[in-house]
Amino acid sequence: MLLKLKEELLHFKSQSHNFKTLTLTNLIYSIVLPVIDIFVAAYVMRSSNDPTKVVVYQLTIYTGIPLTFLINGWLLNRFPIKILYSFGMVLSGISMMIMMSLKTLDITGIGIAGIVMGMSFGFYWANRDFLALATTDDSNRNYYYGLETFFYTIIAVVVPVLIGWFIELSGNAGDAKLAYKIVTGLVFLITIGASAMCFTGKFQNPVHKKFIYFKFDSYWYRLLFLAVLKGLVQGFLVTAPAMLIMLLLGKEGALGTAQSLGAVFAAVLMYIIGRNTGPQHRVYVFGAGLVLFTIAALINGILFNETGVILFMLFLLLAKPLLDLAYFPIQFSVIDLLSKKEKRSEFAYILNHEAGLYIGRLTGAGTFLILAYCFSNEIALRYAIIIVAIIQLSSYWVAKGIIKEGKLMSDPANLTEPLIEATVAQSTL
Repeated sequence: MLLKLKEELLHFKSQSHNFKTLTLTNLIYSIVLPVIDIFVAAYVMRSSNDPTKVVVYQLTIYTGIPLTFLINGWLLNRFPIKILYSFGMVLSGISMMIMMSLKTLDITGIGIAGIVMGMSFGFYWANRDFLALATTDDSNRNYYYGLETFFYTIIAVVVPVLIGWFIELSGNAGDAKLAYKIVTGLVFLITIGASAMCFTGKFQNPVHKKFIYFKFDSYWYRLLFLAVLKGLVQGFLVTAPAMLIMLLLGKEGALGTAQSLGAVFAAVLMYIIGRNTGPQHRVYVFGAGLVLFTIAALINGILFNETGVILFMLFLLLAKPLLDLAYFPIQFSVIDLLSKKEKRSEFAYILNHEAGLYIGRLTGAGTFLILAYCFSNEIALRYAIIIVAIIQLSSYWVAKGIIKEGKLMSDPANLTEPLIEATVAQSTL
């Protein structure tokens, strides 16, 4: 066992300096991600007892993300990427401070906090995606995301249960809001630590300055469609657990415990999958994640009780990392091919990809709001997730086609054939 651990440690040390720095930066920041993803939504739910306000908060976040991706593109021409990346992490703590300072959670206050949180995600993900793309290649991306997911899931064992019970016990003592404020202060300090680690990297900004394009190769539009399908359920993966548990179980302690159940198994499994799979396995990993998410949605819709929530969370612990582990390498392999073919900055594709996600997020969240306003919050929580999960199953065939076409495009024989045909055509003229 010790020999195997030493072997894995040596494998990590053999990676580039930027690979290790980026991984450690994300490791530190991952400590606060469960707080940002789960407990901010739980705070809105506790304070308002209105699931629609949670979804409105999420919609404002989604609106802030693509706008900040665009702003980030301009700022990359003026500032080092690690400054913008670090700013995004710190801004998430500032957003939580804004939320905790609100005396009443009205739509305006929630919207402002959501926009700021969306901006933090925009700066964070825009630069993180580019750095992951620049730091890895197709041969080690499964390992990178498997390692990252391993850390995230291990942290998901400890952080949610500790914070959840801390907030619940404080609430029983009569001061849950103070507990949320203490957690917010800790989040801010951790984001500063992650920023400090980021500054030890030797990261380079994108080479090409132009990043806004309106026409792309037809291959890109297939990935954009896949992004729309991914965006459909992305919001539910963040807010649904908090809404369901606060509604059906009612306590942050239960929320934290449910998040931690099964996380150790999921973490080890993701690392093994990431370490031992290659590009040829991605579509199967992706398909497994889609099936598990659909099962989770069906269980929640059929049972819609305490048992259903726990089972939903357990399946989600496996589904989400499986989807991410496969999706990001597929996305980056397409960007690798097209950035060389079209001679454009990789960031141009990262920015445009966010537009596809945004369309999907709006559609998914809109489905929830329509069901909530036309019927009830319970109907929305039970059936909106099922609807988008079933629609997202089609992602498997879209991803399979993307991978197949990518292999054809990257085959040297296929790349040189058009050049031969062009030479023959010129000689006949």
